[in-house]
Amino acid sequence: MGRLGPTEIILILVVIILLFGAKKLPDMARSLGKSARILKSEAKAMKSDDQQSAPADPPHPGTGTPDQSAPRTIQAAPGDVTSARPVTEPTDTTKR
Repeated sequence: MGRLGPTEIILILVVIILLFGAKKLPDMARSLGKSARILKSEAKAMKSDDQQSAPADPPHPGTGTPDQSAPRTIQAAPGDVTSARPVTEPTDTTKR
């Protein structure tokens, strides 16, 4: 198991084209690129959140800040959508 030569790479590409078809490959590559961009932006946002908000004391239950009542907003990666959309938090309303 060493390096792949040009013959092996060409064979792999031919198999991929036969499996998925030439029409679906650009769409798949576009989707993969969007996913990578979103993952990168989310990782960057998580890093900046960790550096920004390192609270000295954990918040006490019942003493919420005013911004906690506002709906959360999903931030989209640049070029994905024109604006972010508000999200409602899921609640457990199922009967057990």
